[in-house]
Amino acid sequence: MAKASSTLKDKTLNGLGNLIRLLPTGTVFMYQFLNPILTNNGHCTIINKYLSGILIALCGLSCGFSCFTDSYTDKDGATRYGIATMKGLWPTSSSVDTSSYKIGVGDFVHAFFTIVVFGVVTILDRNTVECFFPAFESTQKMLIMVLPPAVGAVSSGVFMVFPNKRHGIGYPPTSPDN
Repeated sequence: MAKASSTLKDKTLNGLGNLIRLLPTGTVFMYQFLNPILTNNGHCTIINKYLSGILIALCGLSCGFSCFTDSYTDKDGATRYGIATMKGLWPTSSSVDTSSYKIGVGDFVHAFFTIVVFGVVTILDRNTVECFFPAFESTQKMLIMVLPPAVGAVSSGVFMVFPNKRHGIGYPPTSPDN
């Protein structure tokens, strides 16, 4: 019985780790730092809307792109980073075969849900809502309150089915054989 609870605990902690790695911390920090400036604290002009939209798009692309990065340890013990391709990682050192790091369906699923979760983060931001949707009524605000837990539950379920096996930039492998 101890083994079953240990496996459940390991799966739970591994799932939590996948959720933490889901959104790149630097990207979310950059969004939260620049968003009040670009939205003029929710009092947007047309220029503010364009600048904020560009910020949201770039941060969303950054979150999605991070799902296609990985790292490995070469024969010299150095951690190397690359972008997953159809053939393996690029760039790669010639001393290591990276063909096992090919892009898979799970990478696209992770990228899609990462962008969706980042979209929810943007919708939770008061400045963004006031900038893009200043006339929200109370029923529409209720949708904003219900959306994050619903997206979180669906994303958590999907990430349990498609666990993240990549060690992206900033998350090096934990052992040399990864």
